[in-house]
Amino acid sequence: MCSCSSSNMAALKHSRSSCWICAVFLMLAARVVAQTDASNVQTVADANWTLILHGEWMIKFYAPWCPACQHLQTDWESLGRQSESLGISVGRVDVTQQPGLSGRFLVTTLPTIFHAKDGNFRKYVSSRTIEDIQAYVVQKKWEMVEPVPGWRSPSSLLMSGMANLFRLSVWIRQIHTYLTNTLGIPSWGSYVIFAIITLFMGLMLGLMLVLIADCIWPSRPKRREKTVVIVKEEVSEEEVEDILTEEKHASDLDNESERVSGDESTEEEGAMSDGATAGSDQPPPEGAAESSVRKRKPLEKNTTDGT
Repeated sequence: MCSCSSSNMAALKHSRSSCWICAVFLMLAARVVAQTDASNVQTVADANWTLILHGEWMIKFYAPWCPACQHLQTDWESLGRQSESLGISVGRVDVTQQPGLSGRFLVTTLPTIFHAKDGNFRKYVSSRTIEDIQAYVVQKKWEMVEPVPGWRSPSSLLMSGMANLFRLSVWIRQIHTYLTNTLGIPSWGSYVIFAIITLFMGLMLGLMLVLIADCIWPSRPKRREKTVVIVKEEVSEEEVEDILTEEKHASDLDNESERVSGDESTEEEGAMSDGATAGSDQPPPEGAAESSVRKRKPLEKNTTDGT
């Protein structure tokens, strides 16, 4: 009995140890498979996004909370396992962790898929099944799609600025969350703080612009302003001298005209006086003599009557 019980115990221990070994082996195998899948689907971030400027890529923008992104996850991992046979690289971008890249690619819907070929980007708008994505790559259907314009290219200066704006928005949201949740500041208090910071930054930016403008276009020196004023004063004096000479010339003309008119009036008066003297020397007409005689006769008659 003792020998049987000891043999059963040994067999039980052996089975238990073999089960543990099998479980560990399966866990290691699953981890290796997961690491293989993860290595085939590369995670693209701000630090290494320039890798997609070379070669052919299929990049997916997703968010963990997006139901459509979760539905696409299995097919995308399958595409990653087939990437070597297709001759492409497969990547994914978590927009919640990489807001700069979502702004650089101007992602507005989720999930969003881009095809990249040597720095030329095209937005994939076909069906999201694994078969259609494979046909899009193998049959080169991307050649019939117009690439993204140069000014909207992720490597352009405009999209770099857009990426910085997206990072700034996320940073502001994180600060707001810290102020309200961690420090217990009310939401309106957080808004007031941001408003004060915005006004202060605006004032500082305006001061910097004024200083830069003053350095590029400096104001005129005072000495130069004095010379300009002196020149203006000299010009005004010359104008005054011209006006005075014109007035003097006009007065001379008036004096000359008055002298000429005076000479003419004296000549007319002389002519009138000569005519009067000539009239006194001539004898009176006969009619005038008779009338004077007639006037004298009644006078003589009246004097005789009075006597």
